[in-house]
Parts: sequence; C-alpha cells; structure tokens
Amino acid sequence: MDVLSDVIAVMRTGQPRSARVAWHAPWAQQFASMPGSAGFQVILQGRCWLVQAGSEPVALSTGDVVFRPHGRGHVLVDSPATPATGPACDPDAQPTLHRHDSDTDRPATAPATIILCGGYQFDTARTHPLLPDLPELIHLPAHLGRHPQLHATVQLLGDELSHPRLGTDAIVPALLDTLLLHILRAWLDGQPVRAADTGWAAALNDGPIAAALNAMHRDPARPWTVAALAAEAGLSRTPFARRFTALLGQPPLTYLTWWRMTTAARLLQESDAALNVIAAKVGYTSEFAFGNAFKRHHAVAPGRYRRSGGGLVPARTAHE
Repeated sequence: MDVLSDVIAVMRTGQPRSARVAWHAPWAQQFASMPGSAGFQVILQGRCWLVQAGSEPVALSTGDVVFRPHGRGHVLVDSPATPATGPACDPDAQPTLHRHDSDTDRPATAPATIILCGGYQFDTARTHPLLPDLPELIHLPAHLGRHPQLHATVQLLGDELSHPRLGTDAIVPALLDTLLLHILRAWLDGQPVRAADTGWAAALNDGPIAAALNAMHRDPARPWTVAALAAEAGLSRTPFARRFTALLGQPPLTYLTWWRMTTAARLLQESDAALNVIAAKVGYTSEFAFGNAFKRHHAVAPGRYRRSGGGLVPARTAHE
C-alpha cells in the first residue's frame, strides 16, 4: 500500500459514522469535542457558518467541505447570532444514520440547509505523524472543476444516505474511507511547495522522499538499508539521508523501525497470525529479535500486547 492508504488503515478503528441532515432557519447545532476522532461536514444545499472558539466564523456554501482532523468541537449555524442548541450527533448512536430532518412540523416549502456529516475514530496508540501536521480545520471551498473525485464521492454518499437500499450498510463505510482519502489528497495537493518547508505535507509532495516512503510501506519486510532506500529515491546515500531527516525530523531507518512496529501492533490486534509469521511480515527473521524490538518500542512483549488488545501502553510515535 502507499503511504496515505496505510495512514488510514493503521489509524482508523471501528465503523465511521455518517448522517444526512436538514435544518430549517433559524438553527444552530453544536458538534461536541471528541478527542481521538475526526469529523467532516459537506454543505449539500444552502449556506451556513462554522463557529469555533478563538477563531473568526467561516462562511460555508453549497459544495464546501470542512474537515476537523483533531476532533475539536464547533458549531454550525444559519447566522453567527443564532444561539447553539445541544450536540447534533450522539457519539453513542448507531454507526450509520441514514437521514434526519429537524423541525418536521414545518411546511415542506420552508428553506432548509442540508448537510452531510460524519466522523471517524482513530486509534490513539497508533497515531501516524501525518495527523499532528494537519491544521485544526481543513476548508475545501467548492470551485467548479476542482476536486472532481471528492465531489463524486460526496454525491454517491449523499445518494446512499438519502435512499438506502440493499448493500447500503457495506457501501457507506467504504465511501466514508474514500471520502477521507480524497479530503487528505485535496489538502496535500493544495499545499504550496517551498524549498524551506518541512513536515509530512512537504515530504509527500517531494518526489524522491515520497518514493522512499512508499517503498518502505509497500514492503516493510525487505532488509532495507539507507543505500537501498536512496536508490528508490534516485539519490545518492548521503544527500538522501540528509533530505529525509530534514523533512521528517528523523533518519530513514528510525522511521522504518517505527513503521514496522506500528504494523506489527496492528497485526497483533487484528489477526491471529503466529508471532513468527508477524515477525517475518515486518522484516525480522527471528521471533526473538522481533520480540525484543517490539518490547523496546511498545514497552510490552508482543504476546501480552495481543492479550491486552493493545491497550496497555501507548506506542511511541515516529517523532519520539
């Protein structure tokens, strides 16, 4: 898998939630802060405002997409002057809410703002370093011809939620994962490329470094060396190592070890594969060597980590 696909596969846990909601003016709906989660809203019809403490209100119109990667609370309102009501989405509700219309006693001709909203849960023990690099709010305004795949996914998701049919329960989670990837793609594509930039957006937009990252993610079991990774990047060893470290704040093999241990933790939680099989999948020919490396990274032996469901000790991030 490529880096961005792996980020989602490793971090996301459980079923994403979604709903298509219609609100009639005057309205204001609060979205509670939910640590360890990320949420999005897509304005399907009408206009509204997004209000967050300490920030200027953001005007939203039909086709706009907003994404909150850190689960920070906010309010959507028809006007910044309208007081907020209680939380719009119950975190304990069923994973997929197909439709909800507020104020059902209002006449059908009353103007409405229709919004597609949803949320993802992330495993805080497997946080990828891309996530902290994301801003508090990603706003992707609707522009004719921009992000066609994103808007096509929104259309498909909105249709499934408006008119659920056989197979909807399988289609909606897949579309939600696709939507998340398109949101991240659109944000990454929109980042300016500057020679002095560092961080994950800069790394994924840097062709040689992105090639090396994809090689590690595609085949973590390969006995990678800095020279072999440099060859994937099309650079000589020393310039590659310097460039990788400058962009991501750590040497290539440090990142590789973190990725291997993160992948191993996911396999321990999500499969019943034997330890020697998992060890081989992440580049260790010896179960003993794998166990020592895993314990250094996660502060617990692999077998105990599996029995605990991964909840004993938070894993170190790639920055530690």
